[in-house]
Amino acid sequence: MSRIQVSFERVVLVKEKVGRYELPRAILNPEDAYKAITTLTNIQEEAQEVFGILILNTKNKVVAVHEISRGTLNSSIIHPREVFKPAVLHNAAGIICFHNHPSGDTEPSKEDIKITERLVEAGEIMGIIVMDHIVVGDDEYTSLKDIGAM
Repeated sequence: MSRIQVSFERVVLVKEKVGRYELPRAILNPEDAYKAITTLTNIQEEAQEVFGILILNTKNKVVAVHEISRGTLNSSIIHPREVFKPAVLHNAAGIICFHNHPSGDTEPSKEDIKITERLVEAGEIMGIIVMDHIVVGDDEYTSLKDIGAM
């Protein structure tokens, strides 16, 4: 019988910032999501693409916001594993994805639509609903759900 070394690890959720914000009681539409995103982050002011998620409970209340990826001027790398990790830790019922376009143009790219489809599929498997994907520009947004891209 040979000895195998096994490492014991634990995953811990740590709150980094706690504050009180004027947010909608529940996220009921893309405008509510946009208001929450721009209240909780400064994503519209970023010079590079940033991808994040709003984590929602069963009553569509925001319980956390996570930055998932920080990219370049016009792209960021997104993988379902990193997107759903914080959602699972928070026992999320749903998430709303968001990212900015530093150019200010909120038209979703083919890659934006493709990754959203992939995230929706992964969410269905995990039992976490991807409720929307919001593309944030300077002072406007586009909801992929509203334009029928998800």
